[in-house]
Order: sequence, then C-alpha cells, then structure tokens
Amino acid sequence: MEEEKLASLFQTLSIAAPGDLASATVNHVKAEPRALSRLIPNLIEVANLGGKGSEVDGVVGALGAFEALANECILVAEAHLINALPVILNGSGSKQARIRAAAESAALAITSKMSPNCVREVLPALFEASKSGVAWQTRTLSLKIIASFSDHAPYQLGFSLPNVIPQVTLSMAEPKKEVSQAAFEAMTTACNVIGNRDIEHMTSKIVRSISHPDEVPELMHSLAGVTFVQSVESPALAMVVPLLIRGLRSKVTATRRQSAVIIDNMSKLVDDPVDAEPFLPTLMPALQFAADNMSDPEARSVAERACRQLERLAVMCEEAKKRTKPFDDGTLFDSLRAKVSVSGFDTELAHVAKLMHSLMNLERFEKEDWEEIERYLTPLVGAQAAKEATKLLRVECRELGKPIEIVEEDDDGAEVLCNCQFTLAYGTKILLHNTAMKLKRGHKYGLLGGNESGKSTLMRAIANGSVEGFPDASEVRTVFVEADILGELSHLSCVDYIMQDPRLAGSSRDEVLSVMSTVGFREDGKAKPNNPVSSLSGGWRMKLALARAMLQRADILLLDEPTNHLDVINVAWVKTYINSLKNVTCIMVSHDSGFLNDCCTDIIQIERLKLRQFRGNLNKFIEQNPDAKAYFSMKETKMKFKFPQPGPIEGVKSRSKALMKMSHCDFTYPGNTTPTLFDITIQVSMASRVGCVGENGAGKSTMIKVLTGEVVPQTGDVWKHPNARIAYVAQHAFHHIESHLDKTANEYIRWRYSNGEDKESLVKVSMVLTEEEARLQKEPFEYSWTGDDGKPYKANKVIVELLGTRREAKNKEFEYEVKFRDGSENYVGMKTLTRRGWDKAAKAIDARIAQRSGLYIRTLSSANVEKHLGDCGLSAEFATHYRMGALSGGQKVKVVLAASMWNQPHILILDEPTNYLDRDSLGALAGAIEEYEGGVVIISHNNEFVSTLCPEEWVMDAGHLTTKGEVGWMTRQDDKISDAPVLTEMVDALGNVTEVKAPKKKLSKRDEKAVLKVIQKKLKAGEELDEDEEELALANNLI
Repeated sequence: MEEEKLASLFQTLSIAAPGDLASATVNHVKAEPRALSRLIPNLIEVANLGGKGSEVDGVVGALGAFEALANECILVAEAHLINALPVILNGSGSKQARIRAAAESAALAITSKMSPNCVREVLPALFEASKSGVAWQTRTLSLKIIASFSDHAPYQLGFSLPNVIPQVTLSMAEPKKEVSQAAFEAMTTACNVIGNRDIEHMTSKIVRSISHPDEVPELMHSLAGVTFVQSVESPALAMVVPLLIRGLRSKVTATRRQSAVIIDNMSKLVDDPVDAEPFLPTLMPALQFAADNMSDPEARSVAERACRQLERLAVMCEEAKKRTKPFDDGTLFDSLRAKVSVSGFDTELAHVAKLMHSLMNLERFEKEDWEEIERYLTPLVGAQAAKEATKLLRVECRELGKPIEIVEEDDDGAEVLCNCQFTLAYGTKILLHNTAMKLKRGHKYGLLGGNESGKSTLMRAIANGSVEGFPDASEVRTVFVEADILGELSHLSCVDYIMQDPRLAGSSRDEVLSVMSTVGFREDGKAKPNNPVSSLSGGWRMKLALARAMLQRADILLLDEPTNHLDVINVAWVKTYINSLKNVTCIMVSHDSGFLNDCCTDIIQIERLKLRQFRGNLNKFIEQNPDAKAYFSMKETKMKFKFPQPGPIEGVKSRSKALMKMSHCDFTYPGNTTPTLFDITIQVSMASRVGCVGENGAGKSTMIKVLTGEVVPQTGDVWKHPNARIAYVAQHAFHHIESHLDKTANEYIRWRYSNGEDKESLVKVSMVLTEEEARLQKEPFEYSWTGDDGKPYKANKVIVELLGTRREAKNKEFEYEVKFRDGSENYVGMKTLTRRGWDKAAKAIDARIAQRSGLYIRTLSSANVEKHLGDCGLSAEFATHYRMGALSGGQKVKVVLAASMWNQPHILILDEPTNYLDRDSLGALAGAIEEYEGGVVIISHNNEFVSTLCPEEWVMDAGHLTTKGEVGWMTRQDDKISDAPVLTEMVDALGNVTEVKAPKKKLSKRDEKAVLKVIQKKLKAGEELDEDEEELALANNLI
C-alpha cells in the first residue's frame, strides 16, 4: 500500500527517483500553484509512513520537499505547510536518524520563513507536540521553535503568552533533562517579549520561581516595589499571574496578602479590560479561596477588596465585549472572498484571513503592516487586484477594531514639549491610569493632589525617563531640583560639589562660580563657595541645587517643594527667578499657596487617577474648584494624627520645670572661622511651645543640634534632666533611616528599640569620649565608703566600668554602681564621676533608664507598632508591607516622626517638619501637637504652622538669639503633672490588656506612721499584707 502512495506521487510529478522529489515539487508548484492542493496531501501521506526499510528514502524525500517549499515558495505554500506541520513534528521523534534530521530541518525552515503573523495559527500544533507522552525529541523541537519566535515574531508571541505560558510550564517539571531545559529556555525567551519595561528585568527571577517556589515571597517583595509607568497588557499579565497564583497558595499570610494587593492594583492598570479576560477564571477562584481561609482579619479584608475589584473588572470585560464588533476567521474570510474573484485557492485565502486576524489582534492598521497581505494575495489574484483588495480590507478591518481616543487640543500657540499618555503606579498603588499630559515651552505648571496622590512619584518618574511617551533626554532636557546632599559628597566644598555632577563635565570653574554668585554664594556673603556643603542650612542647600540646575540649561525644571527651608527673602528671590524663565517650562509641587499663585500659568490636578489641566494661576483654579482649598488650609484637613502622651517624669512635679538647658554656648563648624552661634542661653520644659524662626543660615538648626547633643559647643554648658526622654526629628530627617531602607517601617522601629533602648539616641557626638576624659578615667582617685561592718574606709581606686544601675542618695544626687580595678563594686555620685571623666557613661545609663520607663507602656509587637505608625499618618499598607526604600519623602518623614515618638518623649523637637508633608498631614500634625502634653520646639518658615501652635518665639539672626512673644504663658497652664491623665492599662502583642498601677503617692510622715501601725497589727494577728503594705514593711525592717 505504501509503495502505491509513493508511486502515485512520483506519477503526479513525472519523476522516478526519490532524490529528485524536492526539486520536482518546487518546479511543479512554481508552474502551477493550484497543484499544491493535490501535492501536499500526497506528501503528508508519504511523510507519515512508518519509516522502515525502503520507506526511509521516501519519508526523507517528502520532508525534504516540505523544506524546499518553505525556502523557495513560502508565499503560496505557507498555508499548506502549516497544515503539514503536525506530521513533520511527529517525524522528529522517529527512530531513524535520517528522518529525525530531515523532520527537524523542515520544521525549522517552515517556522523561520513563515510570516510572524502565523504564530497564532501554528501554536496549537506545537502545544500538542510538546505534551507528555510524545517522543522527547519532538517535545524538545516544539519548545525550541516556540523560543525562536521571540526573535522574528516578538509581538505575536507576546499576544499569545496567555496560551503559551501554561503549556510551557507543564514541560518545566519534566524528568527528561533535555525537555525541561528546553522548556526553561522557551519560557525565559517568551517572557522577554512582554514589552513592559517596568517588570521585564524580573523575567529570569519569575521564571526561576516556577521551579523554586521558596523564592516567591522575596519575589513578591520585589514586585511590590516596582513603580509602574506603563499600562499592563496581556503579555505582562500572562507572566505575572502565575506568580500571583503561587503567592495566593503560599502558607505565609503576608505573601498571600501581598499577592492580593498586587492583584487589586494591577487590575486597575489594565487599559483594555478584555486583556484580563483569559486570567479571570483562574485568578478569581484562587483569590476567593485565599480570602475565605485567611485568619488575619486585616489580610482577609485586603483579599476581599481584591475580589470585589476582579468582579468589577469581569463586568467591565463583558461590557467591553458588548461594545466591540465581533469578528473571527470566518467573518474575515467572507470579507476577503467578497473582494477577490478567484477560484481554487480556498486554503490560501483562509490562511490570509488568519493573517488579517493577527494584525487586528495587535491593532496594526498602518499601510506598511498590511503590505504583507498584499504580497500573499498577489500570486493568487495578480498585483493590481491584490493592491485594491488590501486597501479596502485595511479600512474595513480598522472599522471593526476599537477606535483610538483622540485627546482634545487647546488653542495655545506655544511649542509643545510633551504630549503623552501613560499609566503610573507607586509600588502596588495605582496613582495615574491611562492619563494624558501636555507640556508647553515657557509654561509654569503647579502640580496639585491630595495626600499620597503621586505628585513626587510623577516628578521622579519624569526625571528618570520612565514615563511612557515622554520625549527622550536628547530631545528635551529635564532637570530635577533637589536639595538633599549625597552623603559620599558631603566633605566637598560647595563649588566642588556642583563640579562633581557628571552632567556639568564641560563647565569651567569660573562659569560655576559666576552662576553660584547669582544665587548668593560669594566670598563676602553668608554662604561662601569654598565652604563645605555639610555646613549649609536647608535654605542654602536649596539655592545650591538651583544653581546646579541653572548650569544644566534645562528645557523642563522639576521643582519639588522649592520653597522648603527658605525664609521670606529667599522665597521672593525664587519667585523672581522662576518668573524670569521665559523659555523654560517648570513643574512645581508646593504647599505654599502664595508661591503657586504668583508663579503658575497652569494648574495640573491629580484627581481620580487622572491628570486634569487648567489654564490660569491658583486663585483662578480655586474659583472654578472651591474644594481645592483643602490642599492649602490646615483647618480643612480630615486626617488625624495622635501622639502618645509623655506621662510623669521622676523627680519633676511641675510642667514648667526645665528639662533641657543651654547656657552661654558658642559654636563654630570645623573649617569655618566665624562662629555660627554666639552666647546662646535657652531652656525647654514640658510646658514649652516654642517656634524658632530666622533667615537661612542664621543658626537655628545648629542651636538645636547643640541642645540635643548632636554636636558639642566650644564654650558653654548643655544640660538635660537624666530622666527626660527627647524626640528629635532633624531637618534632613532621612539620615535617621538611610541605613535601613531594606526594612519596613514596622521592622525599623522594632529594630531600633529591640534592646529596650533607642539605638539612635546613643550615636551622638556629645557621647563620644575625648582624650582628656580617657586620661582621667585611668587615673586613681581617693574614694571613701562604709564597709559592711559599718566602719568608714578610704583608698585610691580606678573605675573600670559603670554597671548600668543607679540610686538616689539622700542629697537627691544620683549614684551609679561601678566596678573598680581591684574587682570591688560600689556606688559613686554623679559629681565624682564627672570629675573622673565618666559623666557621658552615666548619661547613657540615664538615657537607657528613661527610655525603658517609656517602653514599658506598650509591648514592642508588630501589631502595636503598626497602630502607632497609623496614629502618625502612615497606613498599614506602607507601614508593614513596604520597605522604606520604596516610600515617598512625606512617608519617610512620618516614619522618622513615629520612630522618635515611640518611647513617649517628654520633649519633641521638630526641625522643619513642614518639609515633604502636604496640607492634610500638616493639619493632622498641628492637631496632634495641640493635644500633646509634652514640650515642643519647632523650627519652620511656615508662618501659619508656627503661629497656630507657638506663643513663644526664638528669633535667630546671624547666630544671635532674641526671644519674643509670651514667655510667661506657660506659668498660667495647669502646671501640676500629678493632674495629668495616668495610663491605667497596657496591651501586649496578642492583644491582652494588663492593668498598670498608678504611681504611688508619697505618704506624709503622719500618714506613714498610721499605716505602719496597721501593718504591725496585721503581722501580729497573722493576716496577709497587700503588695503596698508588704513593700512598706520591708522598707522599715518589719519583716
């Protein structure tokens, strides 16, 4: 029977030898293309022979014919060759080496020569050939072909990823090494075509996680830290969804929760709801199962929210499908048939209809894309007919597709620098979705938005060139103006710091000095160009950043809070400078309404994930949008902060008693010749409400650094009550956390207080031992004590270390337990320790004891820290589930503030707290400070903020201090600490509530005598004593 089939084929081609089969087939098809419909079935039958004995030559000849047709007649033969592909793939698993080689060569020739738009058509055959049970050589070849599509058909492969990934995944766990290796390579190369640059760098890790599920939790963290700037389309979903499903099936609640958050937010980034349709049947049941089986109520609520979002997306999918005109291969074939008059080519026309379908799926309607259709039709109907038919088909198919939304143009005649449409996310939070942005030369845009709406993230994305559609840096030069000084460059002079910028490599030193002088850096000025940048105040750092931006000759300046740290004089200077930039576009984020009103020509508002643009300044915008007042009024805020109350302090009964003092202090920075501070004397109590104001560089922050022990004055004394707890949030607050950006805020606070003390407070210059103190510690001194026998003793001793405990002597002086060189231990008073160079070690013990007394109230558990961060304005999502490196500036300030407030300080010192915080947060901060019962010192240029909270002012002018306002107001306060509310309970990590006893009131001698009589009677009668009675009895040697 097999010999008859081969003979029939040879007869059709009029040849007698198998070796001539390939060339005869090609010649015959070139002469008569219609012959393919008769030849291909015969070739398929021969190729499908068993391959035994004499059949081998025939099979090899048929496979060679397929390869020859692919190489020389692909346009007319492609449709038939695709139909023959299953048989050819099957041949690659033959036991005959010649057949295997010929089959592989033919399959690779067909799939490499065919149109990229055939990918959709051939994938079913490749999937079938890669299934378990098929010969491993066939499976390996099929996976190899799928991987090859990433080179010559990347877009078509990307569109097919929802089908490709599940099929290839099945082969990755195959025991046969050749198959699993081919599957891994196919998966990696396939995922590289997702076309989403936000996550394509994670491809190898995601693919690896398929066979290494233990890596999924860390991978979820990485995915959560991605800032999305592109809409999420079908290829990206195809790669990420399997990872999310694995995350939902994890036994770790945090990983399942993270998966739910990413699902919730990525589903909002899907531009075309139909893109998500293939994944919903798998995702929704897995997500619902996770939601039903999570014991953590908060995590369960997150999963339930994600379920509701997917349900909304499913509804949107159905609505989108209803709005889209239906089409399929049959519809397109009928349309094609109506436009060409030809018979005998039904197979070829059906194939062309499938190519058209692929182009429509990819939304390719340009003339160049459809020239391929013309090429395939030309051999069938002739060149002219093919050209006319293609033209009509392209127009008709465009109408069947989804119409492109046209952005409405305005009438302004200025040059358009940017006109793009994009999506932006911050971690897993969607900020902007499929929104348009148009920027024009010379316009000044004020960027407005609510708390965490994405203002700074958008600015950073523009600066990094990661906004989809934004012009390349070679076309439009964009400069982000930021005042933060990089730590590794802080030792440089101001001029050298600017010269270190690689973007200013061609600038001369004289040019840099000239521009710096225009912003005030002069040898005879307050800020000298050759002084170190570390000595600059916040205001001068901002002016230095502006000078650097001026030298870069930007087309677009991005200014995030440009008036931060600036006094009134310098704010006016910045306004004048920005308004003078006629050919430079500015995008500005600011909470200074006067600044925006004077500088803006346009307002961009972030609202409901969209950018809304308005012509005019801030006042005009507010006239049209009265609700926008909330951006600039602290009274309009709905956000609430809550600080923990400080509670009592041992040895202090009056809130107006000083807890911190500076007396006659001078200070000069290293490298400077003129002092920054002159003869400063101040004090702070729990009743203080002080606003510290002054020009940039006047010495405000330096004075606070001296007061808190960050730096040591050259002359004068600094004192702090040994039991006082101080919270200090520095002007450049991020330095507190810059070494911990890989931790979450929750983890950072638990690390910081893990040993029962604040690790940050112990790292101060004022706590570092000097050479003189080290010398004094080694010298013997005369020490007197009373022995156990009651006799007085005296000897020369040397203190080796302080043991960490202290007691109060009869003269109210603290005595500290020490260890001497001879091994003995005893208590030594603070005055003696100070004379012997041990005062800093004693102060460290004071700090630890004070901190521990504040830490007792709340257990250092994840739940308690999360609640505390929430009280300070940072939601649980960002507090516990985001690493600090992914947080915005405002969020980092909240972390630093919350960390400083954890141990319930008695004094809160805030250096420029209004920087990075929006009006909602400022209003909430003001409310929390008003209710806070500890002392507060605020340095700020925000007059509204300071005047609202502080009746007393410290005015700094060139290092000299003047006090203003009501200094005596605090004496009229409810001055008794004993009247303050006392904490009655504490909550541990499991939510258990424990009663906390109130501090004992000291009994008068008369009352104590009466109580002792009662105790003696109880002891005589054999009755039990309560806790207080037992303590008093022990103290008086009754038991």
